[in-house]
This record gives sequence, structure tokens and C-alpha cells, in this order.
Amino acid sequence: MMRQLLTIILLGIATVVFSQTKNITVAKDGTGLYTSVQQALDAVPEGNIVPTTIIIKKGIYKERLVLAAGKNKVHLIGEDPSNTILTFDNHTGSILPNGDTVNTYTSASFFIHANDFSAENITIDNNAGFNAGQAVAVFAQGDRLAFNNCRFTGFQDVLFCSAENSRQYYRNCYIEGTTDFIFGPATVVFQDCHIHSKKNSHVTAASTPATKAYGFVFLDCKLTGDTSLHNVSLGRPWRPYASVSYLRCEIGPHIIPEGWNNWKNPANEATARFSEYRNSGAGAQPAQRVAWSRQLTDDQAKLFTLKNIFNDWSPPFQ
Repeated sequence: MMRQLLTIILLGIATVVFSQTKNITVAKDGTGLYTSVQQALDAVPEGNIVPTTIIIKKGIYKERLVLAAGKNKVHLIGEDPSNTILTFDNHTGSILPNGDTVNTYTSASFFIHANDFSAENITIDNNAGFNAGQAVAVFAQGDRLAFNNCRFTGFQDVLFCSAENSRQYYRNCYIEGTTDFIFGPATVVFQDCHIHSKKNSHVTAASTPATKAYGFVFLDCKLTGDTSLHNVSLGRPWRPYASVSYLRCEIGPHIIPEGWNNWKNPANEATARFSEYRNSGAGAQPAQRVAWSRQLTDDQAKLFTLKNIFNDWSPPFQ
């Protein structure tokens, strides 16, 4: 009885401390309030309305992370992206603790279901390996998600922008992978990002709904690939109305002259919305692009503003 009473008292104290604290520190060496990132995420109350900053000290945190829906307004800050690493090895075909077989939707290292989430100076990684198949680093499902100076690393299907009504903003981020490593139906802007391919495959696999004016928009980004690559496409349509646009990007020689892929379905050519504007580099070959993609005019390019894309949301880190 005394042990139960003591536990209740300690939990009550922790709740009071958390309710009065907007900053939480996570450190593997025990110098923070928590030693694991999931412990800090669990401490955020359901229906949270208080902006809460979780400071993560340097270290490799091997955890399957879940930020549940309703745990809104969380901001993660790492010490630096090279040494603050959140990683796990989920991948399709492996078995979860409850006995379920992992699929694309359950293969992430970090599941973000909450709204108004932001992160900076962190690496989020899936280290399942080159031959593991689909192995998502981030399952980004909430609305109004923003990342600055973050790294997203892995192989196939690294960044799953997974909800039709989700709006996401990535600024000054590094994203690498093999096949379809940026994919999903969300409306997303990548600004001043470095996109690196590690296999002759496809950078994007958008599944934008026909009702959404914008899908994946890359503004002033840099696209590179491993030196052996020569057969990478800018994207292929996971769903018929996939929308992907690259504006003023530096595109390396790993990108094929035709630029895009129809996913072995010519019918997609009538519906997919693939466009470019004033890109540069060896992989920017507007005259050789597939006829069903388009080069934007100056007036069309002017419409690609954050306000037009995100409507009533002005993301942080601009």
C-alpha cells in the first residue's frame, strides 16, 4: 500500500512539474528529465495546448517513436543534426511485438500523428538497410508540420508524407534514400533542401488527390546522387493525379534526360501533374523532358508561394 501511495504521489509531482514547464530535456547520460525521447513524448498531455519544447542532447536514440494525435504543439530541438540521431530498424515483413506483420504504414522509426509539430537540428533515420525493402524514417501524418536543418536518412520510402489534408514544410534539410524516398498525398514544400539519391530509381512517388492544387513543391533545392548513378527519375505517380514541381533547383547528372516516369502506366500521363521551372545543372534538360510534363511560365511560377500553397498556415523557419 505504501509503495502504491508513493507512486501516486510521485506521478502527481511529475504532472505538476510538467504542467508548469514548457521545456523538457532528454539526455542519455541522465542529465535531463528523461533518458529516452519516447518518455518525453509520452509526458505531453492529450489535447495539449501549451507549446512544449523538447531539447534532445547529443546521442544515438534507438527507439520506435510515436507522437500520438492530440499531443499537439511539440517542438523538438537537437544539439546538432550530425550527432543527435533518432533511429530504428522497422521494415516491411518484420514482426511487431503484438504479432502483426509490418507494412509500409507501420514501418516507420518515428510516427507523427499530432498537429503543429516542429523539429530542428535532428537526424531521423531508419537503419534497416539497403535490402530491407520499405523502411520509413518518418511517417508524417499531422497537419502543420515543420522541419529545419534536419536530416532524414535511410533507403526505400524514407519520408512518408502520409495524409491528404496534411501540410508540411521542410527548410534547409537533407533527405536521402533509394526508391520513392519522398512519397505520399500531403501538400509539402521543400525549400533550400539537399535531396540525395542512393540508387537508380525514383526520387518521389506522390499520390496527390485530384482536389489538391499542390503536392510536392521543391524550391531552390539541390539534387545529387551517388557517383555511379545515371538512371534516376524526378518522380513517378503513385496515384493518377500526382503533383510534383521543381522550381529553380540544381539537378545533377544522375537524373535522366526525360525527367519523369509513368510507373509503367501510360494512362497516368493524362493526369499526372509534373512541372519544372528554370532548373539548372546537368540533369536539367527541358528540351528532352517527357511531353506530358511541363515547363512553367513566369506567371505560372509566381503562383508557387507559401501563402498560395498553405493557405491560412504560415510555417515557422521561413
